[in-house]
Amino acid sequence: MGSEGPAAVTVHVTGFKKFHGVAENPTETIVSNLKEYMKKKGLPKGVILGSCNVLEAAGQGSLVPLYQTLQSAVSLNTNSSESSNNERIIWLHFGVNSGATKFAIEHQAVNEATFRCADEMGWKPQKVPIIPSDGGISRVRETSLPVEEITKALAKRGYEVMVSDDAGRFVCNYVYYHSLRFAEQNGNKSLFVHVPLFLTIDEDTQMQFAASLLEALGSLC
Repeated sequence: MGSEGPAAVTVHVTGFKKFHGVAENPTETIVSNLKEYMKKKGLPKGVILGSCNVLEAAGQGSLVPLYQTLQSAVSLNTNSSESSNNERIIWLHFGVNSGATKFAIEHQAVNEATFRCADEMGWKPQKVPIIPSDGGISRVRETSLPVEEITKALAKRGYEVMVSDDAGRFVCNYVYYHSLRFAEQNGNKSLFVHVPLFLTIDEDTQMQFAASLLEALGSLC
């Protein structure tokens, strides 16, 4: 069949709007500007930037748009003239950790919603399983992406970045858990990345980081 290069990777990206204590969420800016930024910079070889959506910082309240986003991309890929074997999908979710000084590549999510404050739609669950049919609140889902290699590649580029095994129990973990489950069911991959505030790491550096992350996903995944 001629020369077959590595399968293309389509990366679909989400961020969050403001929430309690964070009036301006850096991930809303990153995700809103990413397509234009990558158009100017140029996408890494083998990477297709798919949808870029900003979600409400809410648990149950974000599920309908989250699943619409996840499902539409899978349907688009299925209906595409390209063989599904020739294209892979990665869900890349950005969230902010206002106390962080580094970027954090999240290795896993836990089936527990214990919100320290009410989300943007007023929900404040305590020790509730995110997906009851998955079992108890100690159930963990891990990404199938090589987080150690991704982190090392980004560190070599000069970014302050670490692997994290705790995405918290708030909205970020809630969305990540749903995404990991959906990805597993549909043969996709999912990754969550926590970023600091722009006061800690400036906007330009964070946009560069997002571009470098896309490159790492293209080359390592």
